[in-house]
Amino acid sequence: MGKGYQTGMMFRFLPLILGGMAALTCAAVPASAQSFARGDEQREARRAMLDGEVMPFSIIKRRIEREMGDATYVGVAPPPRDGVYRMQFLRQDGKVVWVDVDGKTGNIIGRTR
Repeated sequence: MGKGYQTGMMFRFLPLILGGMAALTCAAVPASAQSFARGDEQREARRAMLDGEVMPFSIIKRRIEREMGDATYVGVAPPPRDGVYRMQFLRQDGKVVWVDVDGKTGNIIGRTR
């Protein structure tokens, strides 16, 4: 097999290689942009806590976990918006419960059923 065969094979696979490289490049861009946005949100949440606008999340989490009984804490939506934490719990029956908590008082202001 000569050089012509090798060149033909290269051109046959070139679109696949370029497509794969483009996909990897595109996948990396949103992740890096997202990390910058998340960092800004975290800095804003910390500033709000230090300024006394919201309670420390660890205190809020402990308080709400006690009120949720057997439900298991799963996570929290991004840092508080307008001073409200949105926390997610999983009940024993498998249902997900979202709980909105006032970041300043630590009181539940809403929940799904």
